[in-house]
Amino acid sequence: MKRFEGTIALVTGGGQGIGRAIAFAFAKEGAHVVVADIDAEAGEECVDEIEAQGGAATFVATDVGDETSVKNVMGEVERRFGRLHHLCNNAGIGYNAPLEALPIDAFDRVIAVNLRGPLLCTKYALPLMRAAGSGSVVNIVSTRALMSEANTESYSASKGGLLALTHALAVSLGPQIRVNAISPGWIETSAWQKRSRRQPVELTERDHLQHPAGRVGKPEDIARAVLFLCDPEAGFITGINLVIDGGMTIKMIYEE
Repeated sequence: MKRFEGTIALVTGGGQGIGRAIAFAFAKEGAHVVVADIDAEAGEECVDEIEAQGGAATFVATDVGDETSVKNVMGEVERRFGRLHHLCNNAGIGYNAPLEALPIDAFDRVIAVNLRGPLLCTKYALPLMRAAGSGSVVNIVSTRALMSEANTESYSASKGGLLALTHALAVSLGPQIRVNAISPGWIETSAWQKRSRRQPVELTERDHLQHPAGRVGKPEDIARAVLFLCDPEAGFITGINLVIDGGMTIKMIYEE
């Protein structure tokens, strides 16, 4: 029997990139995956490919920054399955600009998707997880919650907030529901984009050797960690932030 046979998993931003890899990983282990994405082309393509490999999946067009849209996707889950076991809050956007040129509506939109979205999804998933008897929420954060590049205020603030939201929810919703975070570093997602925008990316030896682990990350690295945290065998783990970055954030770097 597969690890997640008979369970329902919802992955936001599941149509492309890290989310797509997470959706495929859940389906491979027997879960019925609800792919929630704002991009219908990407979401439907993801579901088609999962089904072509023998998995089970459903696409629901979703804007996690909009409360009505979040209510709709959770309503679809309730109507079709009546329960939800795993929620991966993966959907995210960025907007980089010098502070003096940063439009406040752009900042607000990043916060709405990256921070308010996971709160909304968890809030409206809660009755479905309680109906399932237990649940696991995994928030995809970023090492940008811990360190920054210039002109990334909106993204960094949203991910720092999501990290704090993770431990707050873990305390509020335990013991029935566990809530954890994963902070990816440099993950090369080109192979997991929808076909119409999939382009090969040439990584250099320098790119790989910046990482103590010796390579740039892959979406599969994150997907495996999500499944680990959702597994009942990880039942004593809640409120953590699992940094998966090939060691980049612990490496001291000096200018040459």
